[in-house]
Amino acid sequence: MTSQLPPRETDHYTQLPDAAVVTTRALLAARENIADTIEARAMMCLHGPAGVGKTLAANVCLRELQAAQGEEVCRITFRARPTARAVRHELFAALGLPGDPPRHPSEFDRLLLDSLASQPRTLVVDEAQWLNQETFEYFRFAWDNPYTQIAIIFAGGEGAHSVLRKEPMLSSRIFIWQHLKKLTVAEVQQVIPLYHPVWSKTDPEDIAYADRHATHGNFRNWARLTAHTLTAIQRTGRDRPDQEVLRWAFSRLG
Repeated sequence: MTSQLPPRETDHYTQLPDAAVVTTRALLAARENIADTIEARAMMCLHGPAGVGKTLAANVCLRELQAAQGEEVCRITFRARPTARAVRHELFAALGLPGDPPRHPSEFDRLLLDSLASQPRTLVVDEAQWLNQETFEYFRFAWDNPYTQIAIIFAGGEGAHSVLRKEPMLSSRIFIWQHLKKLTVAEVQQVIPLYHPVWSKTDPEDIAYADRHATHGNFRNWARLTAHTLTAIQRTGRDRPDQEVLRWAFSRLG
């Protein structure tokens, strides 16, 4: 079994020691949606603003399914607008195919389709907002082939939904759309004490204060704030964060 999922310790931004994966409503929904998408060998779009936990949710849920079902996961990430040629080469690498990539597109496509038909796989396409019509069409071409056994999870920022919706041939095939949102203040007060021990004895009003002034329901912001808060506590010898400690941490967040 092949896995391209990153190690668990890299799930949290800044790789915070003692940070826990908190089972939020969004994570529960993602677990169910990803499982249903894979069972149907379908396509899904997981989208939302930066820092709300899209990648973490996908990694956590796919690790569970991989352990339970032996699902092979191939991860593809684009950092700029790719071409169909770039998609072919990324798939070639993700599938771990031997030798050199074929030079001719038709030969390349046959090789990829044969590999994708050989066993069930889940393709995770990260930063999907970078895709364009040509590349979306290639993923549709691969998924539409009657012999391939793939599920595809497109994960991306707010732009991913808009970009996908502009491609009706592909968007009409999306099995599940899930939009991850920022946590509400009530959710923050519930989940952040479970996220890291430094918050477990913090006054709920101070947690709400931090969210209003600095973190705004964004998990990545909470990771950064937690790291700076731990530094402040170590330097001051206090046993828990208070608003003075938090204001010092805020000053580092810009």
